[in-house]
Amino acid sequence: MRVFVKDNNVDQALRFLKKKMQREGILREMKMHTAYEKPSEKKVREKAEAIRRSKKQARKKAQREGLLPMPKPKPRIERPRVPSIPPVLPRI
Repeated sequence: MRVFVKDNNVDQALRFLKKKMQREGILREMKMHTAYEKPSEKKVREKAEAIRRSKKQARKKAQREGLLPMPKPKPRIERPRVPSIPPVLPRI
């Protein structure tokens, strides 16, 4: 995974990397591997995830067929873009 740092803005690149890792599921995977998970707990977790996926799939299908209302779109907040200011180098 690669993240480019623009204008020496490491904080912004770090936030972007965290979002990217969360979308990919890497953070959840790392969290699961921090401690041992018993096989019985793993089975229960996987079954719950499968049920959650099937419910979500059924809900999406019902929305596409018109049986359920589509979710309302979230309002987008327009943020003004701040132009980056080049760093001022000291004169010697």
